[in-house]
Amino acid sequence: MRAATFFDGTRWREGVVGADDDGRMLLRDENAASDLPRLDGVVVGGFTDHHVHLQLVEHERLAGSRLGRVVDLGGDPAVVAPYAGAARVVPATGARSRGDRDDRPRSLSERSETRRATRIDFAGAFLTPVGGYPSDRSWAPADSFREIATAQGAVAAVAEMADAGASCIKVASNSSAGPVFDDIVFRVLVEAADDRGLPVVAHAEGRGEAQRVARLGAATLAHAPFTERLTDDEIAEQAASVSWISTLAIHGGAELRVALDNVRRFHAAGGAVRYGTDMGNGPTPVDLNPLEIAALRDAGLDDIALLRALAPADPCGPASVLLLLPHPEADPTLARPLTPADLEA
Repeated sequence: MRAATFFDGTRWREGVVGADDDGRMLLRDENAASDLPRLDGVVVGGFTDHHVHLQLVEHERLAGSRLGRVVDLGGDPAVVAPYAGAARVVPATGARSRGDRDDRPRSLSERSETRRATRIDFAGAFLTPVGGYPSDRSWAPADSFREIATAQGAVAAVAEMADAGASCIKVASNSSAGPVFDDIVFRVLVEAADDRGLPVVAHAEGRGEAQRVARLGAATLAHAPFTERLTDDEIAEQAASVSWISTLAIHGGAELRVALDNVRRFHAAGGAVRYGTDMGNGPTPVDLNPLEIAALRDAGLDDIALLRALAPADPCGPASVLLLLPHPEADPTLARPLTPADLEA
């Protein structure tokens, strides 16, 4: 065991980290004995990517990543729902088989390491008007969107996603790519989602859409606004009512400059920025994305603000992914899985 400094999602605290007989790394929220050696580094839980598309990537690779949780924001619920569920403990390559009767004492570094499955939450299908985004996109998998023509259809689509196990509802509002819901139907979607205890995450694209969906009750923007530079008053209104998922690294040129400027002022105004990459939009890693981290730093999120945006999972949970950082101000891209060997150093 080692005394350890760990991040609880809000601040740094003190605890004790150790390994069980199978090499699983466990963190306890308790005061360490004064003579207990200290871990060389600090501990965080696995990071959260708040915007992924698992049907567009090799989702099996999440098990070896530094992500403790991902949120799929647009996929066929019949495909994505089976990926989700409680975290599992999966023996890593090299674990002893049941027939291995070698009962000799093993050092911590020789014990079978384990990988915990990344927690997966999901929204289910994009809810969009007839002919709306992304219904005309070649990358959109079959049944990854629902085209809705009426208020009754909106209620039914929300119920379908909720019954499939969704933790949020994804609504497309992309006026640059086709029709968007009118105010009445959008409010129906928000109210139907609220009745099921689910927040609405909106893809807002096109002039004025970010402000409109926030006014109509969306809880989160799936992308930091990149269509236009918001005024300072609009930024203040957004900071008071919605959170933004960053997805900065998918942009380039003028769009990136606009998005960075908006995020920089939104964060300075106290707005909640969540790390998200739109994983699957281009050749994105199935892991922490260093380009997104660099863009968030460029937008003014650093140190503890950046960790809060990454929303590390509870490191004291029984199935937590535990990561080791060199020190509290270290770049999150330097994080690596905590192993039994770290307790022997």
